[in-house]
Amino acid sequence: MDWGLKNRLSRIIKPDGRTVMLAVDHGYFLGPTSGLEDAGKTIKPLLPYADALMPTRGIIRTSIDPSTSTPIVLRVSGGNSILDEDISNEGLTVAMEDAVRLNVMAVAISIYVGSPNQKETLLNLAKLVDEGQRYGIPVLAVTAVGKSMGRDARYLALCCRIAAEIGAHFVKTYYCDGFEKVVSACPVPIVMAGGKKLPELEALELTHNAIKQGASGVDMGRNIFQADNPVAMIQAVKAVVHENAKPKEAFDLYNSLKARKDSGQANDAIMI
Repeated sequence: MDWGLKNRLSRIIKPDGRTVMLAVDHGYFLGPTSGLEDAGKTIKPLLPYADALMPTRGIIRTSIDPSTSTPIVLRVSGGNSILDEDISNEGLTVAMEDAVRLNVMAVAISIYVGSPNQKETLLNLAKLVDEGQRYGIPVLAVTAVGKSMGRDARYLALCCRIAAEIGAHFVKTYYCDGFEKVVSACPVPIVMAGGKKLPELEALELTHNAIKQGASGVDMGRNIFQADNPVAMIQAVKAVVHENAKPKEAFDLYNSLKARKDSGQANDAIMI
């Protein structure tokens, strides 16, 4: 791994080996997702607290302040939508040259192991890794799952290991029972996908369990921007990831920050 690639990856995964990524790429196949109807309005107050942001290039150009110092992990796969019966039919939607022009720190692509389009998505990953090496840009492989694909440790370990073997520099996958087996079988860092919206305490418990079992961080979307107070929630998630806060401690922090916002006080982080 050359210096430029290592440098970019180090801006996403912080010196403690962990990261809190904010996923806002849902619109590429879900359209105007609840909470992201006005993406710029949603992202702006969260951006200072995210270790990295994962958007599409359209959202970068229309909804993100160019002066931001938050690292960007750019979604570069697509071509499908929620209307497709087989959502695994994805291709590359962004040229690496455009990713360079956008000054991103990494690019992200979904792979669909076990789907009818498995080969195409894995070959797209291989192509992206080759291009990333050429330009010094890390690649995040997202182990996407369709309706017919499971989320158990055996399946996810298979997906993550294949992604790493092909050359992904880090992997995003789901939490499952036996998650530590998924992590131990993958030679590159794993970030946990936030998944569906959960009550805030449950989302913090999920984060804690993933970190405890070896995840290098989380890439959360709906569990942050659909929370009752998204700014308080992202700070609570960061407390778990970077400060090893217990779920109850982080939930207390969330409620404290939320109460301060509701009372009109400044919404600055409270150290726990």
